Amino acid sequence: MLFLFDLDGTIIDSEVGIFAGIRHSMAAVGAEAPDHATMRSWIGPPLRVSFGEVLNGDVERVEAAVAAYTERFHEIGWSEHQVYDGIPEAIAALAARGDRLAVVTSKTRSHAERIIEHLPFGKAFDRVYAPGPESAHSEKAAMVAAALADFAHPEGDTFMIGDRRYDMEGAVANQVRGVGVLWGFGDRAELEQAGAWTIVEKPADLLSLA
Repeated sequence: MLFLFDLDGTIIDSEVGIFAGIRHSMAAVGAEAPDHATMRSWIGPPLRVSFGEVLNGDVERVEAAVAAYTERFHEIGWSEHQVYDGIPEAIAALAARGDRLAVVTSKTRSHAERIIEHLPFGKAFDRVYAPGPESAHSEKAAMVAAALADFAHPEGDTFMIGDRRYDMEGAVANQVRGVGVLWGFGDRAELEQAGAWTIVEKPADLLSLA
Protein backbone atom coordinates (compact mmCIF):
# COMPACT_ATOMS: atom_id res chain seq x y z
CA MET A 1 0.00 0.00 0.00
CA LEU A 2 1.00 3.63 -0.55
CA PHE A 3 0.27 6.09 2.27
CA LEU A 4 0.49 9.81 1.48
CA PHE A 5 0.57 11.94 4.63
CA ASP A 6 -0.28 15.59 5.05
CA LEU A 7 2.11 17.31 7.49
CA ASP A 8 0.48 20.09 9.55
CA GLY A 9 -2.46 18.75 11.52
CA THR A 10 -1.72 15.15 10.57
CA ILE A 11 1.85 14.33 11.58
CA ILE A 12 2.63 17.42 13.66
CA ASP A 13 0.66 19.94 15.70
CA SER A 14 2.25 23.14 14.43
CA GLU A 15 -0.33 25.62 15.70
CA VAL A 16 2.02 27.47 18.09
CA GLY A 17 4.68 28.09 15.45
CA ILE A 18 2.27 28.99 12.67
CA PHE A 19 0.32 31.43 14.84
CA ALA A 20 3.54 33.10 16.04
CA GLY A 21 4.71 33.35 12.45
CA ILE A 22 1.44 34.91 11.31
CA ARG A 23 1.49 37.48 14.10
CA HIS A 24 5.11 38.34 13.30
CA SER A 25 4.32 38.67 9.59
CA MET A 26 1.28 40.87 10.11
CA ALA A 27 3.24 43.16 12.43
CA ALA A 28 6.01 43.39 9.84
CA VAL A 29 3.61 44.84 7.26
CA GLY A 30 1.71 47.04 9.73
CA ALA A 31 -1.42 44.92 9.83
CA GLU A 32 -3.39 43.43 12.70
CA ALA A 33 -3.24 39.68 13.11
CA PRO A 34 -6.56 37.87 12.56
CA ASP A 35 -8.40 36.18 15.40
CA HIS A 36 -7.72 32.65 16.62
CA ALA A 37 -10.44 30.99 14.54
CA THR A 38 -9.25 32.68 11.36
CA MET A 39 -5.63 31.69 11.96
CA ARG A 40 -6.69 28.06 12.52
CA SER A 41 -8.42 28.14 9.14
CA TRP A 42 -5.10 29.22 7.60
CA ILE A 43 -3.47 25.91 8.52
CA GLY A 44 -3.78 24.01 5.27
CA PRO A 45 -3.91 26.44 2.34
CA PRO A 46 -0.79 28.30 1.15
CA LEU A 47 0.11 31.43 3.12
CA ARG A 48 -0.03 33.65 0.04
CA VAL A 49 -3.71 32.82 -0.31
CA SER A 50 -4.47 33.58 3.34
CA PHE A 51 -2.33 36.72 3.53
CA GLY A 52 -3.96 37.94 0.33
CA GLU A 53 -7.40 37.70 1.90
CA VAL A 54 -6.56 40.02 4.80
CA LEU A 55 -4.22 42.32 2.89
CA ASN A 56 -6.77 43.01 0.14
CA GLY A 57 -4.68 41.27 -2.48
CA ASP A 58 -1.86 43.83 -2.15
CA VAL A 59 0.89 41.80 -3.81
CA GLU A 60 3.76 43.85 -2.38
CA ARG A 61 2.50 43.53 1.21
CA VAL A 62 1.66 39.85 0.73
CA GLU A 63 5.20 39.14 -0.45
CA ALA A 64 6.63 41.16 2.45
CA ALA A 65 4.50 39.14 4.88
CA VAL A 66 5.63 35.87 3.32
CA ALA A 67 9.26 36.99 3.55
CA ALA A 68 8.85 37.88 7.24
CA TYR A 69 7.19 34.54 7.93
CA THR A 70 9.97 32.67 6.11
CA GLU A 71 12.70 34.51 7.98
CA ARG A 72 11.16 33.70 11.35
CA PHE A 73 10.52 30.11 10.30
CA HIS A 74 14.19 29.55 9.48
CA GLU A 75 15.23 31.04 12.81
CA ILE A 76 12.84 29.27 15.14
CA GLY A 77 9.45 28.52 13.60
CA TRP A 78 10.49 25.21 12.07
CA SER A 79 11.02 23.75 15.56
CA GLU A 80 7.78 25.01 17.09
CA HIS A 81 5.69 21.89 16.78
CA GLN A 82 4.85 18.64 18.52
CA VAL A 83 4.39 15.23 16.96
CA TYR A 84 0.91 13.90 17.63
CA ASP A 85 0.69 11.04 20.11
CA GLY A 86 0.64 7.70 18.32
CA ILE A 87 2.08 8.98 15.04
CA PRO A 88 5.65 7.62 15.54
CA GLU A 89 4.29 4.18 16.35
CA ALA A 90 1.87 4.17 13.42
CA ILE A 91 4.55 5.29 10.97
CA ALA A 92 6.96 2.65 12.26
CA ALA A 93 4.35 -0.08 11.98
CA LEU A 94 3.37 0.86 8.43
CA ALA A 95 7.00 0.98 7.32
CA ALA A 96 7.79 -2.32 9.05
CA ARG A 97 5.11 -4.18 7.17
CA GLY A 98 6.40 -2.87 3.84
CA ASP A 99 4.02 -0.06 3.00
CA ARG A 100 5.46 2.91 1.08
CA LEU A 101 5.19 6.32 2.72
CA ALA A 102 5.44 9.87 1.41
CA VAL A 103 4.52 13.36 2.57
CA VAL A 104 2.17 15.57 0.53
CA THR A 105 1.92 19.04 2.04
CA SER A 106 1.03 22.61 1.14
CA LYS A 107 3.89 23.81 3.33
CA THR A 108 6.75 25.22 1.27
CA ARG A 109 9.20 22.49 0.27
CA SER A 110 12.20 23.87 2.14
CA HIS A 111 10.10 24.27 5.29
CA ALA A 112 8.63 20.79 5.07
CA GLU A 113 11.94 19.08 4.33
CA ARG A 114 13.64 20.74 7.29
CA ILE A 115 10.94 19.53 9.67
CA ILE A 116 10.90 16.00 8.28
CA GLU A 117 14.69 15.71 8.38
CA HIS A 118 14.57 16.37 12.13
CA LEU A 119 11.75 13.92 12.92
CA PRO A 120 13.04 10.70 14.52
CA PHE A 121 11.01 8.74 11.98
CA GLY A 122 11.60 11.09 9.04
CA LYS A 123 13.59 8.54 7.07
CA ALA A 124 10.47 6.36 6.82
CA PHE A 125 9.19 8.71 4.09
CA ASP A 126 10.52 7.98 0.62
CA ARG A 127 9.60 11.34 -0.86
CA VAL A 128 8.28 14.79 0.01
CA TYR A 129 5.81 16.53 -2.29
CA ALA A 130 5.50 20.24 -1.55
CA PRO A 131 5.17 23.47 -3.55
CA GLY A 132 8.10 25.73 -4.35
CA PRO A 133 8.66 29.05 -2.56
CA GLU A 134 6.90 31.12 -5.24
CA SER A 135 3.70 29.07 -5.37
CA ALA A 136 0.38 30.55 -4.33
CA HIS A 137 -1.58 27.36 -4.87
CA SER A 138 -2.27 24.31 -2.76
CA GLU A 139 -1.66 21.89 -5.65
CA LYS A 140 -2.69 18.90 -3.52
CA ALA A 141 -4.32 17.15 -6.48
CA ALA A 142 -1.22 17.69 -8.64
CA MET A 143 1.08 16.45 -5.88
CA VAL A 144 -1.01 13.32 -5.31
CA ALA A 145 -0.93 12.68 -9.05
CA ALA A 146 2.85 13.07 -9.05
CA ALA A 147 3.16 10.56 -6.21
CA LEU A 148 1.02 8.02 -8.04
CA ALA A 149 3.23 8.39 -11.10
CA ASP A 150 6.50 8.22 -9.19
CA PHE A 151 5.55 5.17 -7.16
CA ALA A 152 3.63 3.58 -10.06
CA HIS A 153 1.02 2.58 -7.53
CA PRO A 154 -2.66 1.71 -8.23
CA GLU A 155 -5.17 4.33 -7.10
CA GLY A 156 -7.16 1.68 -5.25
CA ASP A 157 -4.20 0.80 -3.04
CA THR A 158 -3.32 4.41 -2.19
CA PHE A 159 -4.45 6.45 0.81
CA MET A 160 -4.24 10.22 1.27
CA ILE A 161 -4.15 10.92 5.00
CA GLY A 162 -5.07 14.43 6.12
CA ASP A 163 -7.05 16.70 8.43
CA ARG A 164 -8.47 19.29 6.00
CA ARG A 165 -10.73 19.35 2.98
CA TYR A 166 -7.77 20.10 0.70
CA ASP A 167 -6.39 16.63 1.43
CA MET A 168 -9.71 14.94 0.70
CA GLU A 169 -10.22 16.97 -2.47
CA GLY A 170 -6.76 15.96 -3.66
CA ALA A 171 -7.66 12.34 -3.05
CA VAL A 172 -11.02 12.56 -4.82
CA ALA A 173 -9.43 14.25 -7.84
CA ASN A 174 -7.11 11.26 -8.23
CA GLN A 175 -9.58 8.53 -7.26
CA VAL A 176 -7.52 7.48 -4.25
CA ARG A 177 -8.90 6.81 -0.77
CA GLY A 178 -9.07 9.97 1.30
CA VAL A 179 -8.67 9.27 5.00
CA GLY A 180 -9.70 12.15 7.25
CA VAL A 181 -8.13 12.41 10.70
CA LEU A 182 -9.88 14.02 13.66
CA TRP A 183 -6.82 14.96 15.72
CA GLY A 184 -5.88 17.88 13.44
CA PHE A 185 -7.38 21.23 12.47
CA GLY A 186 -10.41 20.13 10.49
CA ASP A 187 -13.60 18.44 11.71
CA ARG A 188 -15.79 15.56 10.68
CA ALA A 189 -18.28 17.72 8.76
CA GLU A 190 -15.54 19.37 6.68
CA LEU A 191 -13.92 16.04 5.86
CA GLU A 192 -17.18 14.29 4.98
CA GLN A 193 -18.33 17.16 2.77
CA ALA A 194 -15.00 17.01 0.92
CA GLY A 195 -15.53 13.35 0.08
CA ALA A 196 -13.50 11.45 2.69
CA TRP A 197 -13.51 7.72 2.04
CA THR A 198 -13.32 7.13 5.79
CA ILE A 199 -12.49 9.05 8.95
CA VAL A 200 -10.25 7.89 11.81
CA GLU A 201 -10.00 9.12 15.38
CA LYS A 202 -6.46 8.05 16.31
CA PRO A 203 -3.21 7.20 14.47
CA ALA A 204 -3.42 3.50 15.39
CA ASP A 205 -6.58 3.27 13.28
CA LEU A 206 -4.46 3.77 10.16
CA LEU A 207 -3.11 0.24 10.55
CA SER A 208 -6.53 -1.27 9.93
CA LEU A 209 -7.10 0.48 6.59
CA ALA A 210 -5.46 -2.27 4.55
